[in-house]
Amino acid sequence: MHRRRLVFIVGAVVAAAGASMLVPAAVAMAVGESGDALALIVSGAISMASGLLAWKVLGRPGDLSSREGFAAVGLAWFAVTAFGSLPYILSGAVDGFTNAFFETTSGFTTTGATVLTDPAALGRGMLLWRAQTQWMGGMGIIVLGVAILPLLGVGGVQLFLAESPGPTADRFTPRFRETAKRLWVLYLAFTAVEAVLLAFGDMSIFEAVAHSLTTMATGGFSTHAGSLGAFSAYSQWVVVVFMALAGTSFALHFRGLRDPRHYARHGEFRIYLLVLGVASAIAIAGTWGGPVARAIREAVFSVVSLATSTGYTVTDWVQWSAGMHVLVALLMFVGGMVGSTAGGIKSFRLGVLASSTRNDLRRVVHPHGVFITRLGKDPVPDRVVQGVQAFLALYLLLFAVGTLVMAFIAYHAGDAYDLTTVASSVASALGNIGPALGDVGPVANFAGIPTAGKWLLSFLMIVGRLEIFPVVLLLTRELWRK
Repeated sequence: MHRRRLVFIVGAVVAAAGASMLVPAAVAMAVGESGDALALIVSGAISMASGLLAWKVLGRPGDLSSREGFAAVGLAWFAVTAFGSLPYILSGAVDGFTNAFFETTSGFTTTGATVLTDPAALGRGMLLWRAQTQWMGGMGIIVLGVAILPLLGVGGVQLFLAESPGPTADRFTPRFRETAKRLWVLYLAFTAVEAVLLAFGDMSIFEAVAHSLTTMATGGFSTHAGSLGAFSAYSQWVVVVFMALAGTSFALHFRGLRDPRHYARHGEFRIYLLVLGVASAIAIAGTWGGPVARAIREAVFSVVSLATSTGYTVTDWVQWSAGMHVLVALLMFVGGMVGSTAGGIKSFRLGVLASSTRNDLRRVVHPHGVFITRLGKDPVPDRVVQGVQAFLALYLLLFAVGTLVMAFIAYHAGDAYDLTTVASSVASALGNIGPALGDVGPVANFAGIPTAGKWLLSFLMIVGRLEIFPVVLLLTRELWRK
């Protein structure tokens, strides 16, 4: 383990994040928010100076091993979150370092949980920074680094493998740097198209840009306390479409936009659409009442928002029936496709788990039979099946332990949170959802969570965003051995 290479990468990422703060600083200055502009400029300067020191002075370039790639990703996310908290602290937009770190973690991990009662009270510069953290975290700051770090003398393959959500990194060009560039171009193009479409509705240009940034990141930060419920049916349907697109593999988009037949042939995509369709039908039936168009829109919007881990809301699902709460809870675990910006377990893993479980049952009847795990028509290698099973075991273990620890924290803090609130807040953080159930539902926020609970949820957000392994490996002795 060459620690100076890790310092080099973490420094480069922190410096890049600091430079990005100048964009919302310019917006704040343009609209006369001098206090916020100064806070963003100072934060950017501190971040760039610290990053450049680590990058140019303390770090050392060189090719990364797989261990170093995982370590770099985990460390970079914690470091960039800490420095990303500075604008909130220096501007006074968020009270205290814990709340600022929680809000920033929620941003970069695209979770969407917030400690703010009314985001509209923030200035435009801070609102843009808030949305920008989600957009950068959506496709992954480290993936962007794959396109840049080779120019600095650092190989990006290991970073891409560690950062890319899912069991495999889908590569469609000979060079990983070209793959990362094309994914980012596609990501930017979808964001721009959504912004234009939203601007044709009842959103201002600023609102359209802010919501397009957080939609494509499946982040869910809105400029209003009422989230998308503050806007028209047109805006809500546009967002539904782009949430579904953001929850789809961007590698599949790249191929599918050239030849739409790739969508129809993709096994995971069919599972993804099946989950959205069945869950939407159940939600419509379970919440039926009032104007038909509104009932359908609210049910479909909520399902797509939950299943893609976006977390936008147009209705308070806490008020739904107990049976529908079960649907909400299940959707909080699902997630989108591998290679998308969504969190959660992912459709790929659910499909592999279903196929391997079916084979296990068939072996009971035919003990000498040979059965191949498939996703659609494609066989899945045994090592991938084992990786999926290990991931699911760790995911459920983290959820159970996290729920137990959160309940312990709430009890000793004197907060009367019920099991629904405790468990759903942990599931929300681990799946990068945002609003949950109970006292942290769509019309509430996470401000009342005890300090220790916010740190626990912040940790789980990063664990969930990086798909567990890079963060868990940071805690093992084997990773740091020379």
